Amino acid sequence: MKTLIHPTAVIHPNAELHPTVEVGAYAVIGAHVKVGSQTVIGAHAVLEGPLEIGARNQIFPGAVIGMEPQDLKYSGEYSWVKIGNDNSIREYVTINKATGAGEETRIGNGNLLMAYVHVGHNCVIEDSVIIANSVALAGHVHIESRARLSGVLGVHQFVHIGSLAYVGGMTRIDRDVPPYMMVEGNPSRVRTLNLVGLKRAGFTAAELQILKKGFRLLYRSELTFKQSLEQLELLGDTQQLQHLRRFLLLSQMPGRRGLIPGKGKAALRDEES
Repeated sequence: MKTLIHPTAVIHPNAELHPTVEVGAYAVIGAHVKVGSQTVIGAHAVLEGPLEIGARNQIFPGAVIGMEPQDLKYSGEYSWVKIGNDNSIREYVTINKATGAGEETRIGNGNLLMAYVHVGHNCVIEDSVIIANSVALAGHVHIESRARLSGVLGVHQFVHIGSLAYVGGMTRIDRDVPPYMMVEGNPSRVRTLNLVGLKRAGFTAAELQILKKGFRLLYRSELTFKQSLEQLELLGDTQQLQHLRRFLLLSQMPGRRGLIPGKGKAALRDEES
């Protein structure tokens, strides 16, 4: 009978691996690590608990998951990493556990993290996100489903990136990226709608037309933030517009980093506030 665990792998007796898990040469799996069915762990990968990994994930050689956060506030409290199903975590990706007792760093389902991606403490990556090579996410970054991040860029702590947003390569992301938008540059700016991504996601012509009107209100008009939101409400009550309005309002809450501005527009905020 073929063994699925290489004889040079080091696995703590308190780790829980489904019988269908494959483990490559010289991988190290610590205590309190739980791995679901049909997950493949590559050579020299290091998994430290508390860590929960779901089914059908592929963890490539050299990835390091569940180590202590690179955060001076961390003092050994009990926190963890939780990863869903069907993710591809490529070579030398690092995913740190959370800062704060009972907190987690969480990755959902169907994501692709390319080589050398760093996911800092307390990050949340939802579903079907693609993050290209050498992207660094600082702590407390939240990336919504189906967003796309190109390579060699950094994301500031506490930044929120919206659903189906597209971020160009080597962009500095220090404020929130609204859903459905394409952001690029240093300093970064909202350039246009992510039309290619929206079409691939199955948006209808009518839905795209409404979002185009919304984009022009937000980034091509002279309206204040408050006025833009009022005009957005007049465009209709579609699911996409509801999500966009919620995202914009949340980004203006105290303690948030605010929104990345559009090209030629100093900021997206209410000038009277």
